Amino acid sequence: MRRILPLALLTTVAVSVNAQQAGRHAVNGMVLSVDAARNSVVVSHDSVPGLMPAMTMPFEVRESKELNGLVPGTRVSFTLVLGKESAHIEQVEVVRYESVEQDPLTARRLRLLKAISGGAPKVLAVGQPVPDFTLTDQVRTSVSLSQFRGKVVALNFIYTSCVLPQFCYRVANHFATVRNRFKDRMGRDLVLLTVTFDPARDTPERLAEYARQWQADPATWHFMTGSALEVERVCHMFGVDFFADEGLMSHSVRTAVIDRRGSLVANIEGNQYTAAQLGDLLQTALK
Repeated sequence: MRRILPLALLTTVAVSVNAQQAGRHAVNGMVLSVDAARNSVVVSHDSVPGLMPAMTMPFEVRESKELNGLVPGTRVSFTLVLGKESAHIEQVEVVRYESVEQDPLTARRLRLLKAISGGAPKVLAVGQPVPDFTLTDQVRTSVSLSQFRGKVVALNFIYTSCVLPQFCYRVANHFATVRNRFKDRMGRDLVLLTVTFDPARDTPERLAEYARQWQADPATWHFMTGSALEVERVCHMFGVDFFADEGLMSHSVRTAVIDRRGSLVANIEGNQYTAAQLGDLLQTALK
C-alpha cells in the first residue's frame, strides 16, 4: 500500500530537510484532488531522487491561479520549493499526453478533422453524470452502468487484437494491479469495466478468453462488447476514437473513474501514468 501523507507533514518535511535537500526540486505526478479554498492539491507523485520516494502527498500553492485547469487524473509537473521552515509548490503545469506512436496520433488527427467539420461528439466533462449504457460481458450477461450505483467504477478501452504492449496490454495490466490492491473491496465497493472498440471480432467468447489471461472474475471485472452503434456511443462519451486500419485499429487511450453517484471523477488520456497512481486515484474516490 502506498503511503498517503497529511498536509501537516509537508511542513514537517520542510523543517527536517538538510542543507543539500533545501531548495527547488522538479516533481511529476497525477492530481488526485484539488482544494481551491485551501490553496492545496493532492498529488500521487513519482519519486524525487535524493528527497523522497513515490507517494501521495498534499501540496500548498502560494497563488490560487496555480490550480487553474487541474482536475483529478491530470498529469502535472511542478517545482517543490523547500525551505527550513516552509514548503510550497509553484510553476504547476499540466502535462499534455503526446504520444509518438502511430495509433493514438492517427486517432487524434482524425478526431481533429471531425471536430473541424463539426462531426466530433462532445466528450463528458469531469463532474458530469455519466449516461447509462448496457453492454454484454464475457459470460454473455447484460451489464448496465446504472446497476453499480453506490460503487466506484473504473472503465478502460481495449481491443484484443492489439499488438502494441504499451497500449491495450498496459491499461489491462493496470486494472489487474489495482484489482490485486483492492481485492477486499472488489464487487463490494469497486467494479472494473473494460470495453472493446472492436465488437465485430471481440465476441463474448473472445473476451472470455482474453479475460482469462488476467484471471478476471466476471462478477467484478467485466469485459464488455455490444452492437457497433452502442459501443461507439460509449467510447465517444469518454473521447475514445478508433478507426480500422489494415486489419488492426488506430485508437486513442482513455481510462475513466466514475464515483458512487454516477458522476465522472477523472478521464485520463494516454498511458503515461502508473498503476500505483491509478490505484491512488481510486483510493481517493473510494473514501
